[in-house]
Amino acid sequence: MEIHYLKQMEANSSSSPTAPRPRVIAGPVIVGAGPSGLAAAACLKQRGVPSLILERSNCIASLWQLKTYDRLKLHLPKQFCELPLMPFLPHFPTYPDKRQFVQYLEAYAERFGIRPAFGEAVERAEYDEKLEMWRVKTAGAEYVCRWLIVATGENAEAVVPEMEGLREFGAGGVVHTSGYKSGDVYEGKRVLVVGCGNSGMEVCLDLCNHNASPSLVVRDTVHILPREMLGRSTFWLSMWLLKWLPINIVDRFLLISSWLLLGDTSRYGLHRPKVGPLELKSRSGKTPVLDVGTLDKIKSGDIKIRPGIKRLRYKSAEFVDGRVETYDAIILATCYKSNVPCWLKKSEMFCEKDGLPKRPFPNCWKGEYGLYAVGFTKRGLLGASIDAKNIAADIEGSWKETISQSKYSPSFMQKHL
Repeated sequence: MEIHYLKQMEANSSSSPTAPRPRVIAGPVIVGAGPSGLAAAACLKQRGVPSLILERSNCIASLWQLKTYDRLKLHLPKQFCELPLMPFLPHFPTYPDKRQFVQYLEAYAERFGIRPAFGEAVERAEYDEKLEMWRVKTAGAEYVCRWLIVATGENAEAVVPEMEGLREFGAGGVVHTSGYKSGDVYEGKRVLVVGCGNSGMEVCLDLCNHNASPSLVVRDTVHILPREMLGRSTFWLSMWLLKWLPINIVDRFLLISSWLLLGDTSRYGLHRPKVGPLELKSRSGKTPVLDVGTLDKIKSGDIKIRPGIKRLRYKSAEFVDGRVETYDAIILATCYKSNVPCWLKKSEMFCEKDGLPKRPFPNCWKGEYGLYAVGFTKRGLLGASIDAKNIAADIEGSWKETISQSKYSPSFMQKHL
C-alpha cells in the first residue's frame, strides 16, 4: 500500500512540469529560524538528530533584525534569555541590546552548524495519513518528514486594530512598531502612540529623547513595575520569592514595592488591574511593563496619557472623552499574532482563532502525529528553551527506531518519490 501510494505521488509530480519533486528529510522540519527554531535545532543536534529549518526571510531572527526599534534591549537579565547549551559572553551587559542579542544568535547558529534554508515561506503543511508523514510545501519545493516543529512563534504578524477613520488620517502617517526604528524622524512632531505595553512605553521614551511630543493611548489597565528592586532584577526577585511563597503573596510584595518606588500610577491615568502582575501573567500571558524611565516622563508631562480613540480624521484624533487633538503621526504599538492557521492544515493542536496551542503551559509543546510547537508558552525565551529541550528528548526516543524502519528511511522514501 505504501509503495503504491509513493509511486502515485511520483506520478502526480511528474505529470505536472511545475510541481516540485518532494524531498525527504530524515529528521524534523522546523518552520522558523528565530530563537525558538535555533534552540530546537541545537538541542536536536546535541542528541544526534539532524533537522532542516525553513525560514521565509533572508536571515535568522528576522523579527529582531528587521522589525524592531534601534534602542531595544532585552527586558530581562541575560541569564534568563540564554538559549540551551550556550551562555552569553561574560562581557555582555546585564541587559544586552538588539545588536548584541543578534550577535549572540549568530554565534549560536555557527557553533551548532545550523544552516537554515532562507527564502522558504511555508504555504501549506499537512499530515498525510496514507504516507504517515508530514508534507510541507513552499513556493518552490515540497518536503516530506516524520516530525514537524512549528517555531514561527507568537509574534509572526503585526496586529493592526480596526479604528474608525484610520485611512483618513493621512498617507504615511500611521506606522506599526514593526516599521519604527528611531524617533529621529519625528523630531518636533506630535505623535500619538497606541498601546501601553513595553513597546509602547519605550517608543514614547525614544520619541522624547528625540525632541518629539508623544501622547500615549491607554485603553486598559496596566501593571507597571520597576525593572529592578533591592539591587536585583524584578524578574529574578519574583522567581526567587515564588520558590518560598504563594503567588498572591509575591504579587502583594511587588505591588507594595512598586507603590513605594514609583508612586501611585493611577494619578497619571495608569490604573492597575485588580489581579496581581504574576497572577495576570499566568492567567492571560499579559506581561507587566518594566519601567526604564518612561514613567518619569509621564509624571513630568513630557508624555501625555490619553483614553481610547473614538475615531480618527485627517491628522487628528477624537477620544472617547470627547477631546479632539491634532497629530502629525500615529505609531501602533499593538503587538503581534501567530500566523499558524494560515499554513498548518487540519491540526488539532492549534486554535484556529488565535493560532496558539490549545493546551496551556507546560503541556503546549507536543501535538499529534509528530507535531511539535516551540516558543508558544507566553513565557519568552525562557519558555522557548524549555520547549526545545522537551521536544529534542521526545524525538530522540523514537529517532533511531523510526529511521531504521524501511518505510521511513530517506533512501527508501526518495527512491519512490
